[in-house]
Amino acid sequence: MNGNKRENIKIGAKVNVVQKQDQRSGKLTEGVVQKLLTKSPNHPHGIKVMLESGIVGRVKEILK
Repeated sequence: MNGNKRENIKIGAKVNVVQKQDQRSGKLTEGVVQKLLTKSPNHPHGIKVMLESGIVGRVKEILK
């Protein structure tokens, strides 16, 4: 599932995010959502979240 819709992303969900500095390379970082930072219902580049590790990035995929 992709991370473009806010309704799909729940706090505590395991996701892959791309950090700002990794956008060109597309390197993904796995983590657990602590906070949703994007207020709009959807975003073309992915909903911005903060992971429990403190990393901020845009959700590229939601893991099961």
